[in-house]
Amino acid sequence: GVEVGPQPQGVIRADILEKMRKIVKHGLDFVQLFNEGQEFPPCTIEAYKIMEKVDYPRNKNDEVIAIIHPKLQDQDWQPLNKGDPLFLTLAGKVIEYKGDSTFYPAFINEAAYYEKKHAFVKTVKVKLTAELLRSETR
Repeated sequence: GVEVGPQPQGVIRADILEKMRKIVKHGLDFVQLFNEGQEFPPCTIEAYKIMEKVDYPRNKNDEVIAIIHPKLQDQDWQPLNKGDPLFLTLAGKVIEYKGDSTFYPAFINEAAYYEKKHAFVKTVKVKLTAELLRSETR
């Protein structure tokens, strides 16, 4: 499967649709070249691994008491460091990130995840390495 985003639920965006088309085309091109016997050299790419799901701050009645901080909104995949703002309470208090290691938030403030109690996910950068790839049917 291919999921391309972010985009709001129920919205079709031309720019996102075009990105999806390009990804699918490249995938099909790869399959064709692989089936024709082309070898693909080893490679390494950066990817993001989900480490933790983070909920909104809540009170003892399980009610959300803070929203995504404006400086975090729309900053998916950007590094977040100790002291950076995460949430803003309805009273105007900033809740900062207190961890010691940098992480890369994703799916920030996605409407589809409210009911799952996810304000965002914490990801870390990882390197993925692929060995030489070739069809065994040659």
